[in-house]
Amino acid sequence: MRPEVKEFEERMQKSIGVVAEEFAAVRAGRANPAVLDKITVDYYGTQTPIPQLGSVSVPEPRTLMIQPWDASVLKAVEKAILASDLGITPANDGKCIRLAFPQLTEERRRDLIKQVKKIGEDGKVAVRNIRRDALDKFKAMKKKSEITEDDLKILEDETQKVTDKSCKELDVMTEKKEKELLEI
Repeated sequence: MRPEVKEFEERMQKSIGVVAEEFAAVRAGRANPAVLDKITVDYYGTQTPIPQLGSVSVPEPRTLMIQPWDASVLKAVEKAILASDLGITPANDGKCIRLAFPQLTEERRRDLIKQVKKIGEDGKVAVRNIRRDALDKFKAMKKKSEITEDDLKILEDETQKVTDKSCKELDVMTEKKEKELLEI
């Protein structure tokens, strides 16, 4: 693979990584600490993600336990979870917060699958935008006579192969997440 295409392939891989992070934050029926990554707490004037305020563990398959290092932040963590779109009421026992993940209803599963498909499609759009940027760059290089017509064709073909591979990878990830959501 040519170095010109390598740069765009790396950008596509970063887009795939972002989609993977977003998929991790979509809660299936199991407890997953990644759902807390986007929830922030006002900690001494700074918005801080919950995992940076204490330890997050999974004592049981459907339970998350948050033990803040500073007990004074317990109420703020509880408030942040209630204000988030997580849809789970935290149980505060004075030392830690427990989150019990209920079984997903059929309707909630369908909503989550729609959300997952949208995230996957957004990832593909990002990959296609990177392909467009690459093709524009190569055409500009051709215009400046930095590369020949044959080189342009080769670069376009390699870029298309990388794009197809990235889109296929996103399809597989989306399918895997959908199956995970459909498990009972």
